Amino acid sequence: MDMAEKLKEYARLTQEGLETYLPEQAGALKTIFQAARYSALAGGKRLRPALLMEFYALHGENAEKALPFACALEMVHTYSLIHDDLPCMDNDDLRRGKPTNHKVFGEATALLAGDSLLTRAFETMLCHCPTEIPAENALKAAGILAARAGMEGMIGGQVMDLDFETRRPEKEELSQMVHLKTGCLLMAACEMGCALAGAGEEEMKKARLYGEKLGLAFQIQDDILDVTGSTEKLGKPVGSDAENHKNTFVSYYGLEECRRLVEENTRQAVEAVALLQGSDFLTELARSLQKRDH
Repeated sequence: MDMAEKLKEYARLTQEGLETYLPEQAGALKTIFQAARYSALAGGKRLRPALLMEFYALHGENAEKALPFACALEMVHTYSLIHDDLPCMDNDDLRRGKPTNHKVFGEATALLAGDSLLTRAFETMLCHCPTEIPAENALKAAGILAARAGMEGMIGGQVMDLDFETRRPEKEELSQMVHLKTGCLLMAACEMGCALAGAGEEEMKKARLYGEKLGLAFQIQDDILDVTGSTEKLGKPVGSDAENHKNTFVSYYGLEECRRLVEENTRQAVEAVALLQGSDFLTELARSLQKRDH
C-alpha cells in the first residue's frame, strides 16, 4: 500500500470510528449530536489520526487498535476549528467547503458542539480503550493530549494569535505561536501513538521532533496558500489573513523565503524519523504536504 492509499485507509477508519463514537440521537439530544457530527464528519485530511495510528503501527502493533485515541484526537482538532470560526474569533463563513458550524446551528449551539467534542474525546479514550492496550499507556496518551491541547499548548497558541491582532509580534513570538497553535496537536498525534505502544523515550523524542517540524512546515504552507490558493480547492476563504491584517509568515518573510522555510522544516522532519524502521510513509507524507495546494 503506497502513502496515498494508506492515508485514505486511515481516513476511512477515522470516519467509521467517528460515526460509532458520535451516533445519531433523537429527542432532546438530537440537536447537539447533529451539530457535533456536522463538523466531525465533514471530512478533511484526517492527518492527526493517521499520524497517531502510524506511529502506533511502527512499533509492531495493529493500527486499528489505536482508533479510539485517533478519533479522540480528531474530535479535539474539530472542536478547535468550530471555536476558531466563531464570530468572537476568526468569524469565518466556510470550513471544508461547507458553511461553518455557527452559520448552520447558531453561535450558542456551535460553542456547545465544540465543548461536547472536547469532553467526548476523553470519554472515548477512557471508555473505549481496547484491552490489548495497557491502562498506563492509555493514561499516558490521554495526558499527552490534555497537555498539548491546553493552556501551554494549542489554547496558549490561540491566545497569542488573538494578542497579535493588536500588536506586531517579534519573529520568535510568531514561531512560538505556530508551534503551540498548530504544532502541538501534530506532536500529540506522534507522541500518543508511541505512548500507546509503550515506546521508549528515544523513540518519543524522534516522534516529537517530527511532529514539531511537520507542524511548522504545515502552517507556513497554509500561510502561503492563503495568498496563492483558491477558495474552491481550500474549502475556505483565501486572502482573509491580509484582509484581517493578520501577522503571518508570509507578511514577515515573503513568499520565496516561506517556501524555503517549508522545505527546510520538511527536511528536518524527515531526518527525525530517518532511522526508524518502516518510516517510508512518514517521509512521503511530509514531502507530499510540502507540495500540497489545499
